[in-house]
Amino acid sequence: MRKIVFAAAVATSALGLAACGETADAVGEVAEGVEADATSVVEGAGDAVEGAADATGEAVDGAAEATGEAVDGAVEATGDAAEATMEAAEEAVTE
Repeated sequence: MRKIVFAAAVATSALGLAACGETADAVGEVAEGVEADATSVVEGAGDAVEGAADATGEAVDGAAEATGEAVDGAVEATGDAAEATMEAAEEAVTE
C-alpha cells in the first residue's frame, strides 16, 4: 500500500515538474521510473495473492481431511453402539 501511495506521489511530482517547465526528457525518465515501480508493486501483490490462495487451498484440504476422519470415527462409534445395543437386546430376550 505504501508503495502505491509512493508511486502516486512520484507521479504527481513528475506532473508538477512538467508543468513548471522541466524538460520532457526528465519527465519521461521519471515516468519510466514510476512505471517500473508500479509494475514491481503489482507483481508483488500478485505473488502475495497467489501465496494466500495456496495457503487457503491447503487449509481447506486439511479441514476436509479432518472432517472426513471425524465423520468416519463417528460412523464407527455409532456402529459399535448399535451392535452393543443389539447384543444387549438379544441377551434380554433370551433371558
